[in-house]
Amino acid sequence: MPRSSRAARWTLSTGLLVTLAACTPTGSADHGQAPTSARADPRTSLPADGSSAEPCSTSVEALREPPAGYRLVGEDVAVPDRAVLEAQESGEADPAARLFAKWGLVVRGGAVIDLRVAPGWADRARIGWGTVTVPGPAARVRACSPVDPQSAWLAFAGGTWVSRATCLPLIVESRGRTAQVRLGIGVSCGGTDPPRS
Repeated sequence: MPRSSRAARWTLSTGLLVTLAACTPTGSADHGQAPTSARADPRTSLPADGSSAEPCSTSVEALREPPAGYRLVGEDVAVPDRAVLEAQESGEADPAARLFAKWGLVVRGGAVIDLRVAPGWADRARIGWGTVTVPGPAARVRACSPVDPQSAWLAFAGGTWVSRATCLPLIVESRGRTAQVRLGIGVSCGGTDPPRS
């Protein structure tokens, strides 16, 4: 890969992480809250066609492709591929949400994604992205169709809350297909790696 292409991918990835970090302050009750843009772009909370259908989730950035450091889950979702997502005290009263791992969910524009913690995890984990104010065991993300055809993916601020550091199985549904991904929240899924800072 040419050096300029690597530099562009690194800049995009770094920009996404900085944007997502700025939109999801740890210790706040609205970890998934992201500002709504007043412009008619993929970040708005209204459907692109102006209909009265369920509004789109609020995204923080439009992307040409999932950034470096992300892996696809199915066709429409990308999640971080780090072995460990750093978890910090959340300040939430809910015991299932004691620790928070901040990370951005990347969704193909126009897709509707249903995510949930795996069966048996509802009392130990919470998730949320977009305009979520209360973390829950399930979340729906409706990505607007992109205004710019060059930006086929949208990034959503939020993350994962857990009762303790763990390897969390997350179920992802899109287009009638189901996939599962395991995320190391505070520990790797092998159970031995410390959190990265």
